[in-house]
Amino acid sequence: MSINRVNLVGRAGRDPETKYFDSGKQVCNFTLAVNRRTSNKDEPPDWFDLEMWDKTADIAGKYVKKGSLVGITGSLVFDRWQDKTTGEERTKPVIRVDQLDLLGSKQDNQSSSSSSGGYDSDF
Repeated sequence: MSINRVNLVGRAGRDPETKYFDSGKQVCNFTLAVNRRTSNKDEPPDWFDLEMWDKTADIAGKYVKKGSLVGITGSLVFDRWQDKTTGEERTKPVIRVDQLDLLGSKQDNQSSSSSSGGYDSDF
């Protein structure tokens, strides 16, 4: 039996970017900052690239802003491409999100969009 499941809770590192295709599909990408459960609050967060499609992408594009607290469930995939300058194959780990949970309150989302963009170390 094989399992490829990722569950994360963290804050959006930037506003989501949504792209629309002629087929009617849409994709949304943003980064997620996740703190580790350690006593060292000076430790930097881990950063994850997220990718979501269709209805989940639509929701993320409408309601997630930089600093929003979200929970995600998805799977780890590797984007692969050939570097245009060197010709070498490149890979990048991406979490393909199946489920997006908006965890912050409406007030949190409004205040995060007007903040300076800094992150508290205790999220």
